Amino acid sequence: MQRKLIDEREGWREYAESVGFDYHTIDDETYWDESAYYQFSWQQIEEELEPATEELHEMALSLVPEILASEQLLNQLAIPATHWDYIAASWPAQPQLYGRMDLSYDGRSPPKLLELNYDTPTSLFESSFFQWVWLEDQIENQLLPQGADQFNSLQEKLIEAFKSLQLPQPFYFSSVEESIEDRGNVRYLMDCAVQAGLRAQYVPLETVGQRAGQFVDVMGTAVNGMFKLYPWEFMLSEEYAPVLLTSDTRFLEPPWKALMSNKGILPLLWQKYPDHPNLLPSYFEDKANEPLQNGWVRKPLYSREGANVELVNFNGEKVAAAGPYGTGGYIRQQFCPLPKFIDPLRQQTVYTLTGSWVVGDRAAGIGLREDASLITRNTSRFLPHIILD
Repeated sequence: MQRKLIDEREGWREYAESVGFDYHTIDDETYWDESAYYQFSWQQIEEELEPATEELHEMALSLVPEILASEQLLNQLAIPATHWDYIAASWPAQPQLYGRMDLSYDGRSPPKLLELNYDTPTSLFESSFFQWVWLEDQIENQLLPQGADQFNSLQEKLIEAFKSLQLPQPFYFSSVEESIEDRGNVRYLMDCAVQAGLRAQYVPLETVGQRAGQFVDVMGTAVNGMFKLYPWEFMLSEEYAPVLLTSDTRFLEPPWKALMSNKGILPLLWQKYPDHPNLLPSYFEDKANEPLQNGWVRKPLYSREGANVELVNFNGEKVAAAGPYGTGGYIRQQFCPLPKFIDPLRQQTVYTLTGSWVVGDRAAGIGLREDASLITRNTSRFLPHIILD
């Protein structure tokens, strides 16, 4: 795994905005960064990342029926008892669409699972469409060799998945209206669904109402199917949570993803598959005020984009990220340092996270994020990658 500098494409920002990538810059800071790229070998992809992704995915799925059958585990994951039956009824009847697992991978040691993002994973548009266009452009610009490739079949697999899911139509796609990143990801998914032959339309989540125990759009039409980029833990605590129990709406992702997006899945994986080469020792926290020891990370059961995560590395240095989470339980996971590189343009050390995607049950591609901090956050830069032997 190598980090290499490259010239940016002329006019890429204007092109990004023309295709709906309005969040390429966040708060005047670079988000999409094509001043460099990461290079992998085919062996690293085909013998390490791809099989590890699919094996970890199957291992996580194997836990779902076990959790649903155990009140103790459902309580441990802080799943509201009011919706246990609702979640159980969705498994396995309602298949998933996609997910992303975050890995620490340096190209030499086996990839290690840091967490699963299986409910509302973002960075999809840039992982799928935009970095592929970058690859084609840079080959055409002769800045990359003709043999350069990419681990990226996301768009093809998403379209294939939408064709197979037999979703009600019209099928709605929804997100919080003010989040341009969420809206961009949802509109990309909707475009894939349209290419698969679905009748689809976008609705801001705030405009979805309820009538007679059903969810309805602004015209009063029943919402029979909806992709929502909104976490299940929020859905289950909103005022409309009781309507979930009476509504006929089929959701993507399905309700059982509330179990998979919970950080508690990490200690459960470690309990079932101890010493697995792609897992890190992880435990439910018993004493919330016990200080972290060297080489450990503390994560809330529900947290996104690194929020409310704190760690102490092997040298005793502490790193923490603020955020709105942390009122529930916590887990502790052994610290696994992200691979470290030097960014000569910014003259700083950066730490790189590999996000590995599954669509349906198959590995589908990767996206790379880097930050000057050991905690990857929503502002961490996204860099493209290539495969070249």
